Amino acid sequence: MTDFTLRLAARPPLPDASALPTYRHAVAQPSDVKQQLNRLDDQEETTAVDNAHRVLRMLAISGSLRSASSNSAVVQALTPLAAGMADVSVYRGLGELPPFNPDHDGEHPPEPVLEFRSSLQSCDALVISSPEYAHGVPGVLKNALDWIVGSGELIDKPVALINVSPHATHAQASLKETLTVMSARVVPQASINISLAGRRLDADAIISDTELSAALQSAVALLTLAAYGILSAAAPAGAI
Repeated sequence: MTDFTLRLAARPPLPDASALPTYRHAVAQPSDVKQQLNRLDDQEETTAVDNAHRVLRMLAISGSLRSASSNSAVVQALTPLAAGMADVSVYRGLGELPPFNPDHDGEHPPEPVLEFRSSLQSCDALVISSPEYAHGVPGVLKNALDWIVGSGELIDKPVALINVSPHATHAQASLKETLTVMSARVVPQASINISLAGRRLDADAIISDTELSAALQSAVALLTLAAYGILSAAAPAGAI
């Protein structure tokens, strides 16, 4: 589970969603994260978020191994876009994981599996951007998830799903179902659709695009609030 400690005797009231700017999803900004954490400190002295972990650790995973993948460009863009809200690291070992075999998932699983589990264990929240192949989740991503079904690193872990091809809905639905069965906490407000189909944008171009960067920053902000327990996954879209 996470290393930071959050104890809420009484959660602060949620701000009026009408005061937030509108995009196509619930929208938050880096300033919203700072404001909400300050409200926790001001409202309840017994509320404690360890100052050493004020900036959350997020792990970002692309479900594609393709060198020019739009999904990989998105997760690479998250590191600078999340500045001031979260430290984002990109997991790059998806292709190194061996095919899942329960016979090898005992006391001494393969080293790449141990490294993957360690990366998940040490992060406070997870972002996954995945393509869709034949109406399904790419095999390499499903294989990675299979390796952690029994080890439990995703239990109650806040997760945001990013879809760069809004017309591809089957993989996102399947991925959400798999993560839910694994007891991960998929955060709908932080899970967004952005259209990159045919645009061939790299990470720098995504960062430079005002609309795309705003959407991704909002997703990170909302996921951060969810990780701190400020945003409920059951809250309606548009509320933080």
